[in-house]
Amino acid sequence: MDQYIPAEVIGKLREAAANIKKTPIFKEVLEPRDAVLARFQPVFSPEHVTRITEEEFYSFLLIENNRHWTGLHRQGPRMCSNMKQLRKALAILVDERQSVAGRLDKSIKMISGMGKNVATAILMVTQPDRYGVWNNRSEANMKRLGIWPQFDRGESFGSRYVKVNQTLLQLRDRLDVDLWTLDTIWWYLDQVEAGELQGEGTGLTPDGISAENEQRFGLERHLHEFLRDNWNKIELSREWALYKEPGDDEAGYEYPCDVGRIDLLAKHRKKPRWLVVELKRNQTSDQTVGQLLRYIGWVKQHLAEDGDEVHGLIICREADNALHYALTTVQNVELRLYEVEFHLKRPEVVLKPHRKDGK
Repeated sequence: MDQYIPAEVIGKLREAAANIKKTPIFKEVLEPRDAVLARFQPVFSPEHVTRITEEEFYSFLLIENNRHWTGLHRQGPRMCSNMKQLRKALAILVDERQSVAGRLDKSIKMISGMGKNVATAILMVTQPDRYGVWNNRSEANMKRLGIWPQFDRGESFGSRYVKVNQTLLQLRDRLDVDLWTLDTIWWYLDQVEAGELQGEGTGLTPDGISAENEQRFGLERHLHEFLRDNWNKIELSREWALYKEPGDDEAGYEYPCDVGRIDLLAKHRKKPRWLVVELKRNQTSDQTVGQLLRYIGWVKQHLAEDGDEVHGLIICREADNALHYALTTVQNVELRLYEVEFHLKRPEVVLKPHRKDGK
């Protein structure tokens, strides 16, 4: 059954599709479609996946090759650790004789790291007219637009994807675009939401940002990724585990909801508690607290069960008085400051004197 999609949503997406041509996204993401499909469709064909090499598979995960999806390469080493098993999983994933829901449920269980981002990107490449991509970007934008499908509790990942894909196919038909272009529209909307598109002919980086701030933003991005990649090594992990969903072991990283993306979302290992983590970047203290409270409210409404507690944590490099005062009035929200140390050390190498006799 088709989902109801309001006319104003279609209008907004049509406007975005037209505006993409005025931005670098057109050449960087949209225009390479045919070249990417020509390169990787043979790689993921049913005939070839049974002998796909690690180099071939990993090359697809790189943004400079797929031109469309960032971050896929992070799971490369995990997925390629057992190439025999990976080939079996890929053979199932691209087998059109089976239902797509069944194929997804089987294949992602076989390979650690093959979540929705990777599996549905492969499906799009193999059948670009049939399968759209379900990742954090598409999910966040669909939720923001109010067109995210409803799932039943306990519904499998494959069954959920069928519902997501039905909505993507509806959008494709209403907008009269292909699924690759639709996925590019999510790119565009993300850049607009982040304020990184300043009008015609501008790049993806905003002007007027000082070198110091650029370094800080980059550092905070690395901090975000560091927390995700090293969660089980930090103090927070003693009580909290990053949230997981069927088909997505990393659901707790940039968790998409209709009020934005939660930087990190975790659940208590023993108690019915949730933890919403917000990294303070270039926002004001008021914006940071407001964002965190919105996320806490969303989690209470959509994820938490009756009796669950939802806690918040703000992580930043430094906190002003405004932030300290604001947090005195909010329950279940903590503040942590991070430090980064960088040292240059002389090498501790002692060279032995050279003897002319060679001894």
